[in-house]
Amino acid sequence: MARTPTRPGRFGPPSRTELSELKTADLTKLDQPGIGSWLDRFTVRVVFAVVCVAATWNFRPFGLPDWAAAVAGLVFAVAVILFELRLERASLKRLIGAAVGSILGILGAYLMVLVLTQTSIQKETLSFLAVALLLVMAYVGLIVGANKGDLLNLQALGGLFGGERATRRMLKLLDTSVIIDGRVADIIEAHFLDSTLLIPQFVLRELQLVADSADPLKRQRGRRGLEVLQRVQKMPHVQVEIADDDFPHIPDVDMKLIEMAKRYNAKIVTNDFNLNKVASLQGIDILNVNQLANALKPVVLPGETMRVFILREGKEYNQGVAYLDDGTMVVVDGARKMINKTVDIIVTSVHQTTAGKMIFGRYDERGEQHARQPASMGAGQAETEGGRGEQQPRSGEHSARADERAPRPIYPDTPRE
Repeated sequence: MARTPTRPGRFGPPSRTELSELKTADLTKLDQPGIGSWLDRFTVRVVFAVVCVAATWNFRPFGLPDWAAAVAGLVFAVAVILFELRLERASLKRLIGAAVGSILGILGAYLMVLVLTQTSIQKETLSFLAVALLLVMAYVGLIVGANKGDLLNLQALGGLFGGERATRRMLKLLDTSVIIDGRVADIIEAHFLDSTLLIPQFVLRELQLVADSADPLKRQRGRRGLEVLQRVQKMPHVQVEIADDDFPHIPDVDMKLIEMAKRYNAKIVTNDFNLNKVASLQGIDILNVNQLANALKPVVLPGETMRVFILREGKEYNQGVAYLDDGTMVVVDGARKMINKTVDIIVTSVHQTTAGKMIFGRYDERGEQHARQPASMGAGQAETEGGRGEQQPRSGEHSARADERAPRPIYPDTPRE
């Protein structure tokens, strides 16, 4: 979908009246699940920062004055909170790898310090080396363990860690284009998409800007997107969550989606061709609705017979064009005279293009005539027998018809005088 910025701009009272119910009720309802958890986390972090400031102000480490101790406590609290935010994005594998690596690093530093104590190194130098080895070994073990943590197989431990991979891998990010398109609701309803659907706040804002557009077509598309979200939210087998994450330094919505997919290790559901290419280059898994639609188109082979409705004339001489129910174009040679008629064709070839599949076929007029000939003969016989029924039966003819069917006459009956 082309990302053209839209403004609420000037729009008449009818559009505001039409969209007021959706914006005040539905968007507020969609946003409710994320408010409580965000407030809880914020409250806990504020309490932690206050406790750190109070503790450093009370104990005054390193002989610092009161104000310097309070500032040091605040800086320490901020550093811990930033470290905690980074840990939230890490997978359980990386956390386990980092913990094991840091423990092994500290153990290695302790053994090295035990060896150094048996030497004649001065006490001050030995203390410095002990602290330096502890920091270096713990840091190296933490980084190496976190990087190698992806090699762990948590599934081998049974149900203790079995659900972590599935929970994180099953997150799906919905793009604005696929919400407006509407087909994603049918896919979700058919249970091809389940678990947790993540909708960022910036996607909702873009959808609302489209719904507030002065262009009636854009306004209708935005309203359809809001209705799709309502429909998806009512489905019991999926959970819709609103993500408050934002990236103010990134102006483009597509790049924000890519960064959020990296943060949550999620897949992006879209039908935007450009977003598909950019995200694939950065290693993001993409679920493209258009690719799914092309994959579900019927498979036909050369030589098969299919029945189509010739809609219009083709570009080449004596060609007709038809369309299947899924929109696949069928080009039929020799079907120019059969426009607005349903005919049987023989498939000659199938070509895959960037826009989808194209089927080429041939209309055999002689085969159609042979197929219609038995039907016309039956109809002529019925008419002849019907015409006979109106005449007076000849002598002995009634009894003959009662036993066997009368042969088809070669010459028409002549009227009796």
